[in-house]
Amino acid sequence: MIPELHTQILERATAPYFDTGRFNYHWGRGKLGRDPIFPGLIDHGIFPSNARVLDLGCGRGLLASWLLAAEQIANEGRWPAGTPQPPRNLHFHGVELMGCEADCGNHALSVFGSRVRLAQGDVRHVDIAEVDVVAILDVLHYINYDDQERVFDRIHAALPPGGLFLTRIGDAAAGLPFRFSQVVDKAMSFAQGHRLPRMWCRPLHDWVEALERRGFVVKTQPMSQGTPFANVMIEARIQNA
Repeated sequence: MIPELHTQILERATAPYFDTGRFNYHWGRGKLGRDPIFPGLIDHGIFPSNARVLDLGCGRGLLASWLLAAEQIANEGRWPAGTPQPPRNLHFHGVELMGCEADCGNHALSVFGSRVRLAQGDVRHVDIAEVDVVAILDVLHYINYDDQERVFDRIHAALPPGGLFLTRIGDAAAGLPFRFSQVVDKAMSFAQGHRLPRMWCRPLHDWVEALERRGFVVKTQPMSQGTPFANVMIEARIQNA
């Protein structure tokens, strides 16, 4: 993504958080401005248009804000020619353990009308139905292995043919970058008011095996460019009938 476009989306996506408090606003700017997965989602055409998206562990709804802001810019005719287009007409339901973060996101993202609704809840127990995409970004390692397996089962059962499960994980086989990412992850969790939990991580090949065993078609790509981490984005799709 060209820097000028990234800046435009960043400004549009974070402006709604300004009235929710300085911490929320600057948190959003830091996350959306530095994390490579957000421009990567558009550059790689990950989300199909017209999708119903369930964002588990959604935080303040930054994923929705980023993609809907990009759509607005494109609809205004300000999208650069020759640049991958953002998805259109996405609808988001987000679930977040910290109710205060969901409330913040609902307040900020009311600018997008009924296309975003966030709720307090536990990703291990949330109802998964009538969705085209399930996203769990940087969250799976907070739940134990048995619960991870159950979540995978429920996602696979709920997605239609062609449906997408999108996640990002840290590759536990990546050595020092992985260990550094754990230190940063715990520090950021503490800053947001979370306790410092045990993390339930796996090597990349174990994540892939767990998904392929259920029949997902899996594609992986590094997603920590410009950072010292060992993050990998995993696209797990249901085959079309």
